[in-house]
Amino acid sequence: MCGVGFFTGADVNLRFVPAAADYGVRFRRVDCPGSEPIPARIEHVVDSHRRTVIEHQSVRVEMVEHVMAALAGLGIDNCTVELDAPEPPGCDGSCREFCDRILDAGIEELDQPTSSFVISNTFRVLSDDGHAELAARPLVRPVEAVTYTLDYGARSVIPSQVYSIELTREAFVEEIAFARTFIPESEIRGLKARGYGQRVTAEDLLIVGTDGIVDNSLRAPDEFVRHKILDCIGDFALFGCEFHGHVSAWRSGHLLNHRFIRRLSELRSLPTTGNRAA
Repeated sequence: MCGVGFFTGADVNLRFVPAAADYGVRFRRVDCPGSEPIPARIEHVVDSHRRTVIEHQSVRVEMVEHVMAALAGLGIDNCTVELDAPEPPGCDGSCREFCDRILDAGIEELDQPTSSFVISNTFRVLSDDGHAELAARPLVRPVEAVTYTLDYGARSVIPSQVYSIELTREAFVEEIAFARTFIPESEIRGLKARGYGQRVTAEDLLIVGTDGIVDNSLRAPDEFVRHKILDCIGDFALFGCEFHGHVSAWRSGHLLNHRFIRRLSELRSLPTTGNRAA
């Protein structure tokens, strides 16, 4: 598939390549000859503004969260993502096209079991300013569940919303994959001044102005919070295996999502097993 990167504005071709069991998800920059594939793991995340970036041996891939969400939402944990630019296609600001392409190609179930992690104790992580939080607690059922509370304050053009989901392939495709990136219209000029989003238009994502959505329309009344869950799922996939438990997010963004996964990695215990796919 081909498209344009939202942050870099680069033209890009992307291909999903099946991988063997225990390979994990890795991004390969085919435009950087001799470079090694970058494991999509929290150890390779570098702090960046408004997106998730991974790096290995000075080679980067920008804004991987939507591709990671599609793979995790479809239950795929062994795959090479090949691309010929620094960033995957932005598509329509969601991960629906990635899901459609993968489902059209088919998903192969592997015989070899993969590891999973069960959250056995309640814990939480906070942002540096204390204005955002992620809390995890055990569940009696072996499932990953996410509740997100979106709240930018009473004066924001983006309304407060809450959404919950138990992550299954079907629920992800039907409830989350279509939800698009959004941004207040007031922030666009600053981003473009920094060189971001030069080729992005109102048709490519949701721009929220004082009078509503600019030159576009919502796919669901609560599309904003659904996209925040999409981002969480993509960032949580950087853990490297599935986890079972309930995560409650309040105003969380990529940096706090990464902090949560680093904390979860510290707490990892002996894994249980379950079959996944490539």
